[in-house]
Amino acid sequence: MSVRRGTYARQGDTVGPSERQRVFIEAARREFVRNGYGASSIRTIAQEAGVSLSALYYHYKNKQDLLLAILIDGVNAFDAMCDEELSRVGDDPVERLRALVVALVRFRTICQEQSLMIGTEVRNLEPENAAVYEQRRRSGNELLGSIIEDGMRSGAFTTPYPEDCRRSILAMTTSIANWYDPDGPDTPADIAARYGDLALLLLQPRP
Repeated sequence: MSVRRGTYARQGDTVGPSERQRVFIEAARREFVRNGYGASSIRTIAQEAGVSLSALYYHYKNKQDLLLAILIDGVNAFDAMCDEELSRVGDDPVERLRALVVALVRFRTICQEQSLMIGTEVRNLEPENAAVYEQRRRSGNELLGSIIEDGMRSGAFTTPYPEDCRRSILAMTTSIANWYDPDGPDTPADIAARYGDLALLLLQPRP
């Protein structure tokens, strides 16, 4: 069955952090980006958040819990962007593909730190937390795959390599976080338009 906007499977905590937890997540994110997970300490994170260690421990028992919370928060932000962009279009696979590319680009530019952390810090998740994160992360991949499947089934896309296209679209949008400059000439909208064109070239839309 195709995965439609707003209905794709999500596992784990999707309620989102409280306002208080958000302070801790942002402080830990800054610390991890600055020094890396291994070199960061829970004490320094508490100082960054302006709270006592006991206040931090009340919400997160250790640095590992904070890392998972940051990564899940990024997935939740991505899910929300997907829902927002896909709610603007109907069921046409070409429109849905462009909308999803917009969401992918928005996440990699607006949430640049989260994107970079995914590439560097997921490896530091302990096995149980890695399984939780992987299940949550998979929803975005399934959503892109479902759009491509719909397009192949309807004849909107004609590529003989749909799975290679899916992987290529994810790879090229993921790399945006590595080079995007908020002060540069390219806006997220500019990038999304170009990458939407590139994604469609890969999928060879029906004339």
